[in-house]
Amino acid sequence: MRLTKSTDLALRTVMRLAVSGAEPGTARQIAGEMQVPHSHLSKVAARLQHLGVIETRRGRGGGLTLTATGRTASVGRLVREFEGVGDVVDCEGDTPCPLRQGCRLRMALRRAQEAFLASLDPLTVEDLVASPTGPVLLGLVGRAPGASGVSPSPRGADPAPRSAVP
Repeated sequence: MRLTKSTDLALRTVMRLAVSGAEPGTARQIAGEMQVPHSHLSKVAARLQHLGVIETRRGRGGGLTLTATGRTASVGRLVREFEGVGDVVDCEGDTPCPLRQGCRLRMALRRAQEAFLASLDPLTVEDLVASPTGPVLLGLVGRAPGASGVSPSPRGADPAPRSAVP
């Protein structure tokens, strides 16, 4: 199963907020750290707020903070909320599958999807930020791409040229 970009961003956002403690982060700041459009993060944050996972405050000293409910939220529940309920494959779509009446694949995929989500149910946001993840996330807090004066390098590329050592 592949998660949507919104689900992925929601999980990364709550993880980021979990390590920053009570200090709020702005949507623009977190979008920069995550290298995603501010508009996308704002939509995800609004949904997380509606779910009671984060609080948002406007104005000076405002930003996004994780609630106590958010800290103990089940990862499986968050994924279900963002992904919605539905089959992995769309057998009834614009062009219905001719096998839909007697197909066993649909039920097998539904069971696999539920097993996937059930494996995430016991995990909480706090579990996700336990070591070694938490310290890595802390290194990202407040560091937007290019903040060091160096633009981010593509995945897999060396972060900086190596100098020859005599």
